Amino acid sequence: MSFGAAARRAARVAASLLGWRPDDFWAATPEDLRNALGLDEVDAPADGSLLSQLMESFPDDR
Repeated sequence: MSFGAAARRAARVAASLLGWRPDDFWAATPEDLRNALGLDEVDAPADGSLLSQLMESFPDDR
């Protein structure tokens, strides 16, 4: 996805979910947007055990 496409998508999300106007969106940092959307907490990556469980639960049927 190009930067322009990603920016348009993010601006639409900010407008529809947060009520941000274009000036609000372009004045914000990516961190501001993440925090406003409640995405500020980062989950730990899946470890080998979780990955094995997921692969067993959702096989590729190969």
